[in-house]
Amino acid sequence: MDVDISRIQLLMRALEQRASLSVVDQVLKNSALTRIDVEAPAALCSARKEAMFVRHACDALGDITFGAGAGLEFNSSSSVTAYISKYSRDLKQVLENTTRFHGIIDPALAFSLRVSGNSASLEAEWKDPSFSRYHRRTEFLLFASIARMRALTQVKLYPIEIRFQHSVGRHADTFQKIGGFPLKFEAERLEVILSLPSLETPIPTYDPSLRAHLLEYGERLLAEGRKPKQKNRAQIEGLITRSMPGGVIQADEAASQLGLSPRTLARRLADEGTSYREIVEDLRCDLAQTFIKNGMNLAEISYSLGYSDQAAFSTAFKRWTGQAPTAFRKRVSRPLTHKGK
Repeated sequence: MDVDISRIQLLMRALEQRASLSVVDQVLKNSALTRIDVEAPAALCSARKEAMFVRHACDALGDITFGAGAGLEFNSSSSVTAYISKYSRDLKQVLENTTRFHGIIDPALAFSLRVSGNSASLEAEWKDPSFSRYHRRTEFLLFASIARMRALTQVKLYPIEIRFQHSVGRHADTFQKIGGFPLKFEAERLEVILSLPSLETPIPTYDPSLRAHLLEYGERLLAEGRKPKQKNRAQIEGLITRSMPGGVIQADEAASQLGLSPRTLARRLADEGTSYREIVEDLRCDLAQTFIKNGMNLAEISYSLGYSDQAAFSTAFKRWTGQAPTAFRKRVSRPLTHKGK
């Protein structure tokens, strides 16, 4: 699943401003990327590698908010959806375009616009739920959405609130300072809340004839495009993620929800070189490390991942990583060498 190259190019520039070339190269390597992959004439980048790049960049800098801060610098894109938005009448029309065409540039995420009596909500939903684990990319994308609204309207627009479904523990205030607008974590939905008057903000580059032409082109791309078929592993990761916090869906129930027998699901996963147990363990390991970096305490993490107690979680974490959770927390709190140091 590929996305527009402009986002990771922005992340690269932001990282290069703060870290040495050797650190940048290490982040690329950890993300299974090379400089050739993210430089012209490349036009697309793997969405998952983009997510890993944001994660590893945050780790290298020891700064959980790096992705969010970089997102606020995102002001240009060469995608068809960006051009449709550029020639739209006002912000409301931009957001309507987003709900219609965003899948062209990022098939993992869909948006819907809900307008109530007091406010408007641009709600995000994971079409591929396995991407919900990448918290740093999620923060980057929603902060970048504000930056794009500002670039299009040429107004320093502030949302009423941005709501995230994950927790960042003690880091919430730091995110708030970067954005300069209210944030809510552990929310029911992933969304950007806007005032009704802000929807009427005009787009200075509005051109109805160009927009009509681009809309026709966008509709053609939607008609011609095929929805990427998720691998069984991605579907299972989505089911497991949705079953949290506090429990992990069992293999038989997961098979039932996918309309398969347990034996058929096991066979299909084997064909992909994995098993249900391996997927559960890999996802728990990945989320555990993210939760620790987010500043959650071990009791919260144990519950979220469906463990009976903290001791059981600590035993599993040491099996996965070779170190205790407390040792891992100390290690990741030490960033790599920054530029100029």
